[in-house]
Amino acid sequence: MLNHMHDVRLVYCPASFAAFIGSAIFPECGPNLNESAMSRDNRTELSRRRPSARRPTIATLLCAMLAGGAMMFAAGCASIGLSGLDEPAAAPRAIAMFVVSTRKGEHSASNEAVEEGARFSLQQIGVPPGHKPGQVERPAFGSENPQEHFVMMSRRGIDEAEFYAELASHLSGRVGSNRDILLYVHGFNVSYDEARFRLAQISDDGRFGGVAVLYTWPATGSLLDYGAAKENATAARDALTNLIHRLGEVPDVGRVHILAHSMGAWLTMEALRENAISGSPDLNGKLGDVMLAAPDIDLKVFRQQLARLDPSHVSVLVSSNDRALSISRTLAGDRPRLGGLNPSNPEDRTALEGLGVKTYDLSKESTGLIGHGTYADAPQAVRTIGSQITGSRPQDANVQSVLGERPVDSKITAVPLAPLAGPSSAAANPAGAVPPQ
Repeated sequence: MLNHMHDVRLVYCPASFAAFIGSAIFPECGPNLNESAMSRDNRTELSRRRPSARRPTIATLLCAMLAGGAMMFAAGCASIGLSGLDEPAAAPRAIAMFVVSTRKGEHSASNEAVEEGARFSLQQIGVPPGHKPGQVERPAFGSENPQEHFVMMSRRGIDEAEFYAELASHLSGRVGSNRDILLYVHGFNVSYDEARFRLAQISDDGRFGGVAVLYTWPATGSLLDYGAAKENATAARDALTNLIHRLGEVPDVGRVHILAHSMGAWLTMEALRENAISGSPDLNGKLGDVMLAAPDIDLKVFRQQLARLDPSHVSVLVSSNDRALSISRTLAGDRPRLGGLNPSNPEDRTALEGLGVKTYDLSKESTGLIGHGTYADAPQAVRTIGSQITGSRPQDANVQSVLGERPVDSKITAVPLAPLAGPSSAAANPAGAVPPQ
């Protein structure tokens, strides 16, 4: 019967349905619906002949229970329906992603570097309908399910010229901050899949409306290969330097925002420094926010890198309970790492304020045993990052991207990292911002 029922909410369920069920199974429960032809007088006469009192039988009790249940069903079926039985499942949300990789492959050879240059592709990543902010849902074992897991929906390899032409085409027609690019540079010990799924998660959770670009490099697959990963990052500098420079030249791009994590933050600062040395410290007015999440950078090295840049572009997300950076500090001869500084410590706070960058303390938002991925694992943190890069810019809020034309005003509006509204002041400012002095 249900096979032919498209929407039970369209079916009328009269109260007499209960009586029908009862009389069909237990005839002694009461009059059958077919008794409607019996006259009221005859029914009255029959009732006079019946005994005045009779104990209820088990069948009668069962009938009453069944009738009550049927009445409840009759009352509810018209309101709640069973339409969900035939409704199609929600489709995964597709995130378009431009990928530049210096890995030799995506799986078995992903920890080996290409001989020279980089590989380019356009990919679509599916975000499952039931995705929870801060998580990258992947199967613990078995095959992946697009309804439950992040999956790669499509991939198309392209050459470098086609890559930038496709990127310009994706930006064309967009207005305001939707013309922006978010470049993501991952850190140490991150696989190809982890990198692209993480960027898709950040784009979705942060409600980023621009174009996502991933730069992935052979970050090795073992915690014991830290030294080798640093060498791979050094070798990946030139390709990233070129990518950042070319992104700033894409026709009608709004701003190029960069989110870099851990060792990827060191790699990003090196690439920005190279661009600054070549005469383009702010990408000709196109550089947006540079967000360094848990940066694995020696504090003295960072000062030298920052000396060639405008620090107002840079935000540093720190956490005093980041165990990965604690290990890195030990391996570096107890030299403090930028992302592991503690703003509650007067000495560290003075050092951070002297840099002139915006600093945000994520210590209270730290998740997991290691606490190295809080920037993306904590829903409040990743949404706050999203509010930073998607904030409106009055000077070009109505500027539309049209191939061959550029907005007149190239100034950058420095918007502080805006916390989400919360029930209390503590919840409203989870990042513990330390403004530049």
